[in-house]
Amino acid sequence: MQKTIKEAPGMPTKRRVKRRSKNTDKGLLFNIQKFSLNDGPGIRTVVFFKGCPLKYAWCANPESQKRRPEKMYDETKECNIMIGEYKTVDEIMHVIMQDYDFYQESGGGVTFSGGEVLFQAPFAIKLAQAIKERGIHLACETTGYAKPEVFNEFYPYMDLIYFDCKQWDPALHRQGTGGTNEMILKNMQTVIDSGKKYCIRIPVIPGFNYTNNDAIHFGELFQKMGVKRVELLPFHQFGLKKYTDLNRDYELKDVAQLHTDDLLDYKTVLQQAGIDAQINGW
Repeated sequence: MQKTIKEAPGMPTKRRVKRRSKNTDKGLLFNIQKFSLNDGPGIRTVVFFKGCPLKYAWCANPESQKRRPEKMYDETKECNIMIGEYKTVDEIMHVIMQDYDFYQESGGGVTFSGGEVLFQAPFAIKLAQAIKERGIHLACETTGYAKPEVFNEFYPYMDLIYFDCKQWDPALHRQGTGGTNEMILKNMQTVIDSGKKYCIRIPVIPGFNYTNNDAIHFGELFQKMGVKRVELLPFHQFGLKKYTDLNRDYELKDVAQLHTDDLLDYKTVLQQAGIDAQINGW
């Protein structure tokens, strides 16, 4: 018979180690990019979510659009590969934590990008919770296209929010992206009023929002909303080859790229409206 040993007073007991519970919630990603210096302060790991509810012709990451894995040609391997993989929170956190010391030393952290992170909001919130539990700075790049109740649950986890503002006019926004900008502007106003750090970005696209009239209306809109600073992103063709690799047509393949000098008048119009406009050129 097995004897039960009773602990005497003062007898040392075994230390119980509190283990973190496993998180097996899964989300669809198309990349995790380490050592990024262009998606927020310091050294960052960028988590790219796959899937976007908006469809716009100038998207530089067409492999991010569909919410399912898909084939894409890889020149280095000379064959098609699958883009998009389901990852658990724990699997992603394993990659993130590999560079924890770099985040601490550089003032960096993690950035959610896409695609559109809010298209997988429940999973993004689970991942955000795990990141914030470890005290890591968290940013996101978003269109803000989500129901306010969803956005209100998501954004408090963010330390910095990069917000795309593609069009000032609801009808033109729907025409160019497939969705109106009403929810976007409401969510943007929520962030502005919250006092959180944010950055409003306008991707300036010929034929869509690249006129002085557009700049004037953006200035009026931002004045009403209380926006103080805006970044202008000149249209580029960096994603052109990806459309070929995905065997898709690219509607803007013959449109000339914009450079910093092309946006100087646009910048001036916004500055005259009291907006600190800067050009994030190349």
